[in-house]
Amino acid sequence: MSQERTTAGSNPPGSDADPYRVVVVDDSVIIRGLLARTLEADPEIQVVETVSNGLLAIAAVTRSVPDVVVLDIEMPVMDGLTALPKIIEADPGVKVIMASTLTLRNADISMKALALGAADYIPKPTSSGDISSGYDFKRELVAKVKALGAARRAAGPPTRTPRRPAGAKMVPGQAPTLYRDAPVKLRDAPVITPQVVAIGSSTGGPQALFQLLPTLVADLRQPLLITQHMPATFTTILAEHIRKLTGRPCAEAVDGEPLTGGRIYIAPGNFHMTVASAEGRNVIRLNQNPPENFCRPAVDPMLRSLAHIFGRNVLTIILTGMGQDGLKGSEEVVKAGGVVVAQDAATSVVWGMPGAVATAGICSAVLPLAEIGPYTRKIAMRLAA
Repeated sequence: MSQERTTAGSNPPGSDADPYRVVVVDDSVIIRGLLARTLEADPEIQVVETVSNGLLAIAAVTRSVPDVVVLDIEMPVMDGLTALPKIIEADPGVKVIMASTLTLRNADISMKALALGAADYIPKPTSSGDISSGYDFKRELVAKVKALGAARRAAGPPTRTPRRPAGAKMVPGQAPTLYRDAPVKLRDAPVITPQVVAIGSSTGGPQALFQLLPTLVADLRQPLLITQHMPATFTTILAEHIRKLTGRPCAEAVDGEPLTGGRIYIAPGNFHMTVASAEGRNVIRLNQNPPENFCRPAVDPMLRSLAHIFGRNVLTIILTGMGQDGLKGSEEVVKAGGVVVAQDAATSVVWGMPGAVATAGICSAVLPLAEIGPYTRKIAMRLAA
């Protein structure tokens, strides 16, 4: 049996009917086949090539012009981290999803890959049984490929335009087509004294956090809560990277720990992070209630709890991500009198979560990523008008 597959010539890129084109890279022929079948079960996705190492992936990207590459980390000949910058050099517009097993080492490598230009990551199933029974994995993989494929085409050459077949159902991850052309509606920024700052993010979120936080936390006296859609293990590494980057205390939140000013709390993978009042102080509460917006941790539970505890004194930032997690929670923040800020479309990897709040009329500002830190610091330091 051949270890590689190519269908690159079956439907040339640029056609209006062209599905999102994907190259799958994994040294396991079993995993490659299962990933390809999972993706091609959706009529909007075409796996144009499957290859077994990074060197072959570079050639496949040059040959097949994919929208998305699903790239394994550990492979012979050339591993994924080595291949990544070469793939991006071959095609600067291609979106790369790193696929790795859930180990601390691979989570750390995935974080490095995001810094090198990967768009997203996904925990890889370790056996055929895992993927065959893993509905959540299938949904997440398909949604991420479609979201990033749409983002690629929205920013790509004029001949590469996204298409959506008649009758196709909208799924989380197709937010760029939902919000990109919708008008942004702003509300006046209320004058508040925030007692807490909260950030919600998903696809592209780690990269955005690494850029935003150094400009945000320098003088921040309030506790900062972050819910980033990530599995367990990955959130451990994210917290460590943020601690090193900012020099601030930062760790995965622990159930029952008190909120402390100047500290950064990361929602642990597979747990919703909320805040409650206990014995006269505000403490972190973690739970494994059902996923919201297909996510656990989710942004909405965090924001609902903050609006309930702190009322109008909540400052919320919604960063890049697919879907619309954070919309309902942000509505609660605004109803209580707080402030919501969103990242703009131009600087978002996927303008789903920020697009949802930006077009709902609940944001006081929709800004490029580089401007969010200075804007929110003014509010947090009582310097905003």
